[in-house]
Amino acid sequence: MKLTKLLIYTVSALLMLAFQDHQEFPSDFIDAKSVIKDLDVELRYYTDFNFVGDTIRGYNANRLILTKPTVVALMKVQDSLETIGLCLRVYDGYRPQEAVNHFIEWARDLDDTIQKQNFYPRTSKSALFQEGYIASKSGHSRGSTVDLTIIKANTLEPLDMGSPYDFFGPESWVDYPHITEEQKENRKILQGVMNSFGFRSYSKEWWHFTLRNEPHPDTYFNFPIK
Repeated sequence: MKLTKLLIYTVSALLMLAFQDHQEFPSDFIDAKSVIKDLDVELRYYTDFNFVGDTIRGYNANRLILTKPTVVALMKVQDSLETIGLCLRVYDGYRPQEAVNHFIEWARDLDDTIQKQNFYPRTSKSALFQEGYIASKSGHSRGSTVDLTIIKANTLEPLDMGSPYDFFGPESWVDYPHITEEQKENRKILQGVMNSFGFRSYSKEWWHFTLRNEPHPDTYFNFPIK
């Protein structure tokens, strides 16, 4: 009997070690879709439709990886929106530091402007660091920041927010005045529901939110998304 218990304990311990060795991310991170099944995930940096114009290093899959408290809060946002026929579409979550490094390298190559017309038509690429659009560290790398918008649940059509996602210019500021009343109302809905469930916004990007009391406020991770 004792031998059987010992064997069970040993096998269990070995399985646990094997699981830990093959974990793709830290234990307090999770794939958001494993909890929020109907969440619409469209990681723009896994595609070439972004301000760089290429897939970004570290994005090897369209998987939204976030800290567990962030996913719990997002689930509450999604549930709230669904009561009025709306849902979330998430463009970015956890971002590896190597992806941030990719942005830095791209920003220093002033001749590479393939996506200028779509994402920064009136902003000089040489000013992207100075104006705060590119930085050496990103809150996304801490695992509790998301970039997202609202879509209609029945058609998956995004609400008109007055500027594209990741647009480098004042049009993306939350309180930018020169947009339509409908666009202002759509931003108000997004800001209101995210703030209500524990996120703080960023005044210069209507899509950007960070979980209040995030679990890793001083840690910048660099594991790949795969």
